[in-house]
Amino acid sequence: MIDRLTVDRILDAANIVDVVSDFVTLRRAGANLKGLCPFHDDRTPSFMVSPSKNICKCFACGKGGTPVHFIMEHEQLSYPDALRYLAKKYHIEIKEREQTDEEKAEQSERESLFIVNEWANEWFQQQMNDTVDGRAIGLAYFRQRGFRDDLIKKFQLGYCPDKYDAQWQAGKAAGYNEDFLLKTGLCIRNEAGKTYDRFRARVIFPIHTISGKVVGFGGRVLDSRTKGVQVKYQNSPESVIYSKKRELYGLFFAKKAIVKEDLCYLVEGYTDVMAMHQQGVENVVASSGTALTHEQIRAIHRFTENIVVIYDGDAAGIKASQRGIDMLLAEGMSVKLLLLPDGDDPDSFARKHTATDYQQYLREHQVDFIRFKTDLLLDEAQGDPIKLSRLVNNIVDSLAVIPDEITRTFYIKETSQMLSLEERIITSAVAKVRKKLREERLKENSRKADPSPALPAGEGAETAEDTAPPPSEEIIPSLTEQTETVSTVSVKPTTSSSRVLQAERLLVQMLVRYGEQVMCNVEDENGEPQPLTVVEYVQYSLTQDQLELRDPLHRQILEEAQEHLHEEGFRSARYFENHPEIAVADLANELGHDSETLSKIHEKGIPVKPEEERLVELLPHLVADYKLAIIDDELQQIVLQTKDPAVLADKERCTDLMLRYQEKKKIQAELGRQRGDRVIL
Repeated sequence: MIDRLTVDRILDAANIVDVVSDFVTLRRAGANLKGLCPFHDDRTPSFMVSPSKNICKCFACGKGGTPVHFIMEHEQLSYPDALRYLAKKYHIEIKEREQTDEEKAEQSERESLFIVNEWANEWFQQQMNDTVDGRAIGLAYFRQRGFRDDLIKKFQLGYCPDKYDAQWQAGKAAGYNEDFLLKTGLCIRNEAGKTYDRFRARVIFPIHTISGKVVGFGGRVLDSRTKGVQVKYQNSPESVIYSKKRELYGLFFAKKAIVKEDLCYLVEGYTDVMAMHQQGVENVVASSGTALTHEQIRAIHRFTENIVVIYDGDAAGIKASQRGIDMLLAEGMSVKLLLLPDGDDPDSFARKHTATDYQQYLREHQVDFIRFKTDLLLDEAQGDPIKLSRLVNNIVDSLAVIPDEITRTFYIKETSQMLSLEERIITSAVAKVRKKLREERLKENSRKADPSPALPAGEGAETAEDTAPPPSEEIIPSLTEQTETVSTVSVKPTTSSSRVLQAERLLVQMLVRYGEQVMCNVEDENGEPQPLTVVEYVQYSLTQDQLELRDPLHRQILEEAQEHLHEEGFRSARYFENHPEIAVADLANELGHDSETLSKIHEKGIPVKPEEERLVELLPHLVADYKLAIIDDELQQIVLQTKDPAVLADKERCTDLMLRYQEKKKIQAELGRQRGDRVIL
């Protein structure tokens, strides 16, 4: 891992104008610069770059961020790889943190396997392009399939000679470790101890990661040898660097086109991908003949929500792939399907049509998944009541997994019209399936949960009081100490009002801007002064009344701020504005660069000091605001409950609500007093 000091050096060096200018032509626009957005088809400049804030943003599609996030988005790199990209650009030596012996061994093995695969990829290409047999057999095969030489070179296709151990001997001669030649799956050792090449006498399709590293290979038996062979393709086995369920063939070559078109075509095989590229359609990936997995779907979802699944005319294959459709829907993808003429696959269909005709067919024959499934299954049912019932249940199962309620409702309405069924019937059926799915998930989660009981306080477990800093009562008043009859602030209201979330947002803004800064000193149990940071103050204030922030991103920021607070060089603003998760970074940039002041607390006639000099004044006020917003929210909920006729008819429940209302009013009054008073140290 890259150590914190090196990360800081990279972030200090990375200039947003320098970074963006490598990819976008920028022109001056007042204090900022602007250009055409690289993330969508931008005809008028909507991409703004702010040198002073060191961030960029497109006001059409919303993408942008810090230099790190721009590189992550544009080059589709992970956070560490984006840092390495910038380090290389600014000639900064990467210093990794000290790894354990186990981590070093694992990292060394991974790097070695990648190196061996890279050598193998070059060796396969050299065998095809620079040997007589390679050109006569391997290269001739691809050309006979109609693939252009530039496409063969682009996809780095190769050939493995029809010799028992040619690659094994070449690898050893080149100095590569025998264990790594076996672990990559390039070579196999049988029980008799003999070693042979896995891909001998096959043409080779290298499989790349999203960043372009070769993790495995697919080898196809040549046409002359396929007679009587059940498995034409053979892939690399699972290894430390290769997992079939994670990789999609062609994603490395397709990612930019997918982003540009905001659409991904999904096909089955290697040659299908290549054939579509040759027809000018580059936003295409293949599942490589395996069943679609959640990991593959999420890899596509990084680039687009829209997917078109292309099937050939094989009805059995379509039925077998229906589970994949439901998985795509469950991940929130917008799914369409396209059926090619009977007997054709994307490769064979491409050879029969021009690029223009091919692209037109793709555009005009995409069908919504509901209409596709309905037409397909209605064909089979043909008026049979039992089969029709199965059809409806099949479609209901697909509708039930759609996570977005609005999308689900739209499809229910469309389905009811297509099947001539009342909408309420389908709605009810979907609700039952969703309930069943929820129950199954709960059971699964309970099985996975750790059965060991938590240690009670006093027997090795630390309580909040044990771990929290000991601040003074003037700074952090606890609501539980006000009176024995006053309850703490509840953490389970039915809804979160806009006022609660706005108050919470202001607290998080302070965490982002000043999290690591000391707001004051407090005495510990020995009477010694101890520094109290903004992060520690906010966390202690919440735990005093058993509260937690409601927005998930807000909670994440507080939790990570606590986790990294005492690391050398930790600065809250820099950490969160360059966070690996785009959502966190976007929020931090928004909060960190908001020009509005957090509060207007000041005496008339006295100039307002900078925020960082008023933390001891601002924080208690903002915390009281937040707690008061929660209490106000709860009071409104109680009032709403008392208007329910069923509640009014229950005297005991009414009495309980009135007592709760009085308790909340007392807390409200105390919080109002705290908020109105200035805190004097």
